[in-house]
Amino acid sequence: MGVEAHATNERVTGRRWTVRLDPVGRGRADVRVSCSRPACAAQVLPSAAAGRTAAIAHLKAHLRAGPAPRPSVHCACRAEECHTHIRPAGPRERPVPWRCGGAVVLAVITDREGRWWQVLECCSRCAAAHPTAKVVATAPAAETPARADGFRADAPAPATPGGPAATTPSFSAISPHFSHSATAAATGTAVPQQASGPRSSSAPRSARPTRKRPPRGRIAQRLVPHDLRPVALRDELTELGELFRAYQARTEPDLAVLADLHARKAEAFNAWAEVTADTGLRLDARRAEQAAATARLQHLHRIDQAPDGEGPAVVRLLTAPAQWNHARAVLAHVAENAPLPGAEARLLVLMVTLRTAQSGVGNLVGQDIKGLPLQDPEHLVGQLVESGWLGISGTVEELIASRPESPTRISVPSLTPDEDDPGPFTFGRKLRPKLSGWAQRVVGEKKLRKGKTGADVRLLALALATGADGEGRLGPGGEGVGLDGLSSWCSVSPADLPDLVDRLTAADWLAEAGVTGTLLTGRLTERVLPLGCPLT
Repeated sequence: MGVEAHATNERVTGRRWTVRLDPVGRGRADVRVSCSRPACAAQVLPSAAAGRTAAIAHLKAHLRAGPAPRPSVHCACRAEECHTHIRPAGPRERPVPWRCGGAVVLAVITDREGRWWQVLECCSRCAAAHPTAKVVATAPAAETPARADGFRADAPAPATPGGPAATTPSFSAISPHFSHSATAAATGTAVPQQASGPRSSSAPRSARPTRKRPPRGRIAQRLVPHDLRPVALRDELTELGELFRAYQARTEPDLAVLADLHARKAEAFNAWAEVTADTGLRLDARRAEQAAATARLQHLHRIDQAPDGEGPAVVRLLTAPAQWNHARAVLAHVAENAPLPGAEARLLVLMVTLRTAQSGVGNLVGQDIKGLPLQDPEHLVGQLVESGWLGISGTVEELIASRPESPTRISVPSLTPDEDDPGPFTFGRKLRPKLSGWAQRVVGEKKLRKGKTGADVRLLALALATGADGEGRLGPGGEGVGLDGLSSWCSVSPADLPDLVDRLTAADWLAEAGVTGTLLTGRLTERVLPLGCPLT
């Protein structure tokens, strides 16, 4: 009898096997389906779709042919000291050493990309800890080991003559079933739940329901703790996360709504930082305040209102501070990296840079070059090609003669990104044509063209358009722009700057202009304010 009791108490580790889908080789479309069970040979399928279908069919065949989960096995997950199980709900619930909790189930776990499927014979708590687990079958309740006197430990005493008959529970095996569809409901017997009413003292611990925590919110890649207090703050953060996700799903932006969301986020993150003393939350709150101010300013510009609500604002060609800063970054890059001296070369390099800034390649037609104030455009383009800074598909003559229906492909190797160097600019693909169009509008402004101004005057117009504040006053706070920087950018000597300033004043670009020993003061006229990129 002792030998039989020992054999009954022996437990084996739960079953575990994996079906995988792997590529056969780099650059090939065929895939290999393999199974970790020793009797299964690998298969090679012509495509990933065919391989996935074969892998799922193979797994289903194993589930149909294999036995149901056994109630007395070691949890396969627990056997490998997995730390993702749901822990016991309280100090009274002492887990059985060979099982983490709940009934033994047969669960299928898969990755989100559909590259492997793993079958586990484990407890229901381990299965619940895996987000992709599907329970395909549940074992019947385990019978209690027999006592030395031959009766089960939890069985009632033998029926006495004339007394009530002892009842014996009956169990039915459940056939496993599995579907690879993400929306398909997992079949099989559910984990036993606690019945309503007081639990009898003889009820097994595995019948207790697992404690479920309330769902956790997410905002700005942060999880909102379910135990965060006050509750109103937790609910506000959760609601804000949902509102931001809903805004991202909109087809049309609404900057007023976005500004309000950022303002609420800043206030909520400040309160969260006060509760947790987290410096990172304070920094996020500060960034949210800046985002709210920027979105609100953009909204006012779009509806033609001043930020203070005291009149119409300037409708600018470039509408956001980030766009203004990117325009200044392009001018600074050209000033430092122009391959040839002279104002005409710098103006041409600037326009070509704006055409190729994102990927190092672009299209150019003859009118783009002939529209610039260049005395000998063919010679200048040839110099850029000879220096290696510019590459063109064809000859210089073909570029000058090209028309919009057949543009010439150009490339600038120094602007072409690679794995080690992403390039000098950080703006996106959609902003590049906006910056190029802005520069074309400034350089080709009507009165500058009619006045037949040279490349140096138009370079000065670009510099002043990016060097004035929101009201058009030159320099930070209207204190003026340094002459040394202007002369370096325009490729002229400081002594030639007063003549350029006079020509801009005659073209109604500048008003109240004054040249001192080191500064140019004045303001942009109302007419050209829409072309400006205000200093922030």
